[in-house]
Amino acid sequence: MKLFSAEQIYAADKFTIQKQKIGSDELMERAAVQIFNWLHTRMQGAQVKIHLFCGIGNNGGDGIALARHLQEHGYNIAVYVVNYSKTRSKDFLINLERLKDRKIWPEFLDSDCELPEIGKDDVIVDAIFGIGLNRNPEKWVVNLMKHLDVSQAFVLSVDIPSGLFMNKPPDNEDFVVKANHTLSFQAPKLVFFLPQTGRFTDTWEVLDIGLDTEYLATTKSEFELIGKNEVLPLYLPRKKFSHKGTYGHSLLIGGSLGKMGAVHLSAKACLYAGSGLVTAYVPQCGTLPLQTNIPEVMVATDTNETQISKIEHHFEPSAIGIGIGMGTHDKTIKAFSGFMENNKVPLVIDADGLNILSQNKELLKKLPAQTILTPHPKELERLIGKWKDDFEKLKKVKAFSKKWDCIIIIKGAHTIIVHERMGYINTTGNPGMATAGSGDVLTGIITGLIAQGYIPLHAAMFGVYLHGRAGDMAIEKTGYQSLTATRIIEAIGKAYIDLFAVPEQPQVQEEK
Repeated sequence: MKLFSAEQIYAADKFTIQKQKIGSDELMERAAVQIFNWLHTRMQGAQVKIHLFCGIGNNGGDGIALARHLQEHGYNIAVYVVNYSKTRSKDFLINLERLKDRKIWPEFLDSDCELPEIGKDDVIVDAIFGIGLNRNPEKWVVNLMKHLDVSQAFVLSVDIPSGLFMNKPPDNEDFVVKANHTLSFQAPKLVFFLPQTGRFTDTWEVLDIGLDTEYLATTKSEFELIGKNEVLPLYLPRKKFSHKGTYGHSLLIGGSLGKMGAVHLSAKACLYAGSGLVTAYVPQCGTLPLQTNIPEVMVATDTNETQISKIEHHFEPSAIGIGIGMGTHDKTIKAFSGFMENNKVPLVIDADGLNILSQNKELLKKLPAQTILTPHPKELERLIGKWKDDFEKLKKVKAFSKKWDCIIIIKGAHTIIVHERMGYINTTGNPGMATAGSGDVLTGIITGLIAQGYIPLHAAMFGVYLHGRAGDMAIEKTGYQSLTATRIIEAIGKAYIDLFAVPEQPQVQEEK
């Protein structure tokens, strides 16, 4: 599912109006009807007080039109116009007159007004500001937003939580309405998925307001959501007439004294992801534990007892994952550098491999095309430098990806896979996956997928989805706090099976 900028959404509105030969107020009416249907389906006429706070732009017009539909169906409503400007949009004024024609007189709020009483069991519809906001709200509007938050009432935001910019974080968290749920028109917004801005809505849902589908399909976006519907076409089925060699030979390089568990997890995840053969290259201290605990994994051993000191393998792997639990000993750094000088095999670099890379940036020139890097935030900072906000981070990551022809997986609550100008945002996973070894599992999964024949970008997208889905299925038995990396691995098979279960509905983001 594509994520569009504010400018692209406005262009889609304009194109739809022209092609379908409708008025802009008719498009606003569609939006209002969709919101009403959503509310009516859930409330079924319940006489809970609904407070509609409407700005004087098109977002406010949506709210005013919604108020008319609610009143027509007998709901208990109170309508407020947040009068923050003398300038009003044309469609807001049209719908205000329609509301007055039904003898509904909204209360106009300004800096001198007392704030209305709101019960904690009431419902608030937030339609104050939309996607076009480009400045901070006035102080009295900020006080109104705080008042809504303090009320503890359920807050439903129209299209986007009021005060949230589309292209930068807010200057102050008090400048944004905290929504329990947001009904986003036609597509979700990028800001729902970034750490600095995603916390302003607990959940979201997409409402189809009938924007021209051909226009949306042909408009290029810089970000897309990755869910079941997006990864299912990437899946490579097993062939009847095949053998273990058909599905590749993965090589995982890593481990050091005290950190051998990382290689155990990565190798096991690689097997569960479907790699036909898996070899782990480890220090001597790792041989016996690996061969005892994972008999399916072959082991190649370094000459050093406790760390990687020289990387040698006598077969041609299909894919290599390197860095897990490897450490940054001087001998290991030298071995990693020598490996990078000569390697041409598709590569996944994680953990200490990334740390060594960031300290020896000349090695970036040696990356095979579309090498996959899987940094957590601190590792990413060491690679690309500091950033002032999430939006600058994304720009820097895209520039880095393009410069070095690599794929970067920005791990987080909504992991983002970046390749050159495009970002792919994952929709699976949960807070329980913030646990030791989870990243090692991801490295193993992606390496195993590349070994099976997935191109690196597809392996990254599918691997991140599969990893998160396995985590989601595992918590059904463990809960968040007790989820471990081993449990994620054990659920990978279920995540594969789930691909072919009832297709997901992509318009709803469930609360984690």
